Amino acid sequence: MTQPIIEIEDITKTYRLGGEDVHALDGVSLSIEKGEFIAIIGASGSGKSTLMNMIGCLDQPDSGTYLLDGKDIGRMNDNGLASIRNKKIGFIFQNFNLLPRLTAWENVELPLVYSGMPAKERRKIAFECLDRVGLKDRATHLPTQLSGGQQQRVAIARALASNPPILLADEPTGALDSKTSREILDVLRELNAQQHTIILITHDMDIARQCKRMVSIQDGKLTMNEGERIGNPAIS
Repeated sequence: MTQPIIEIEDITKTYRLGGEDVHALDGVSLSIEKGEFIAIIGASGSGKSTLMNMIGCLDQPDSGTYLLDGKDIGRMNDNGLASIRNKKIGFIFQNFNLLPRLTAWENVELPLVYSGMPAKERRKIAFECLDRVGLKDRATHLPTQLSGGQQQRVAIARALASNPPILLADEPTGALDSKTSREILDVLRELNAQQHTIILITHDMDIARQCKRMVSIQDGKLTMNEGERIGNPAIS
């Protein structure tokens, strides 16, 4: 039996706010297999953002264990966590987070610039990633010259630049209209078919239902059986 790419066991996270302890995560356990397309759904304040930060190695739990691709995240120092984020996880954000003065391909190549890759090689990869999301012909456009959906495709291409096995998408359709949201979900489904593990954070049940599996979080606890699988209906 193959090991899940993500294994979270009984993790907790507590914040001190206004003189009170807030249990953002309260004994959360979750297993995600390689190649899954899973939605984590919850309202504001449910704990989904804290769980996303844990999965993305942006924060660490107070207790419990988190294994990512077999590695114990809790035993890593800041440099180790940064390396994991660069190599294992591609981040996709609601508001795209593109640099306005850089072209599409320059935005896509940024993670490779930080890794020290030679210019010729990283430009080749940037154009290949834009091609994968159907935007190679927009490579020299600035973000202001692109629609919202096109900007999100650039953001997805940037997440792909380091060829990470996991894509962590935080409300990736939150700033888009319904038609464009469907197009972005189509892109994510295609990437999932290419064996990327995709974890989508959302508050929107309609969006969550387009994934192959759904987990609900409320008051820092998983409220839906994490093994419950749902259909992946065609979007009309």
